[in-house]
Amino acid sequence: MPRVRLGAVEYLNARPLIYGLTQSAAFDLRLDTPARCAELLHGGAIDLGLIPSIEYLRAGTADGYLIVPDVAVGSRGPVASVALYTTRAVEDVRSIALDTTSRTSVALTRILCRHAFRIAPELHLHSPALEEMLARCDAALLIGDRALALNGGPMYLRTRNGDRQSPVERHVEKIDLGEVWTRHTGLPFVYAFWAGPPDAVTPSQVRELQRARDAGVRQPEQVAAEYFAEETAQVERGAQYLRDNIRYVLGPEEHAGLERFYEYAVEAGLVPRRVPLRFFAS
Repeated sequence: MPRVRLGAVEYLNARPLIYGLTQSAAFDLRLDTPARCAELLHGGAIDLGLIPSIEYLRAGTADGYLIVPDVAVGSRGPVASVALYTTRAVEDVRSIALDTTSRTSVALTRILCRHAFRIAPELHLHSPALEEMLARCDAALLIGDRALALNGGPMYLRTRNGDRQSPVERHVEKIDLGEVWTRHTGLPFVYAFWAGPPDAVTPSQVRELQRARDAGVRQPEQVAAEYFAEETAQVERGAQYLRDNIRYVLGPEEHAGLERFYEYAVEAGLVPRRVPLRFFAS
């Protein structure tokens, strides 16, 4: 049987899902940003991708995608690694720079601006560089390891004219979007899951992906230690993040969270229509 071409997210929060898969005879694994995983899957360059959840509604095949059951990257409450950094009170934000490596979090930001923050800012796509983003806009969306590493607080930022000789110190607040979503809806949020065309994986391969998740979730310290091999000071914080902030299940509450997210996304015109959640057999 040919090996399944897997595309996984390169960030720490995805590592428990691929724990041990590099030695699997069933899969060939490559790591990319969330947005790139979606592009590769839509273009047929991989068979199964750990894609941003919004991309399920943008399937690149006529038959749509199926989801690997009970496996996801999500949160219920603070996620720590999907955050809006703002230099002013959120109700006064008039412009936001959006991390181009993200797609689900960009959609989430748009939705929360409308439903939770009650603002309609200008939105600008930008490479993930906080200083440059906040030199251009009132707030910035960052995801993944960059957001996890940065807290709010006093920060030296470039002035808007880009003059590096004239830095100014401004206070930057970190707003955790996972926390805002759960406070607003009472539901978990699902950032990513394995998805692909209906013939992408067999039931036995689905079970192997579920077992890999189980093994990784049981060993957050080991996963963090391997990820931060050259930054040992980060291991304890990384393990705590995997234990306390990220949920790796896709159960009934997560299904409800996805359905609410998709409802809002269609309402906001971010996707043309909702698609029923369909799953691979396991």
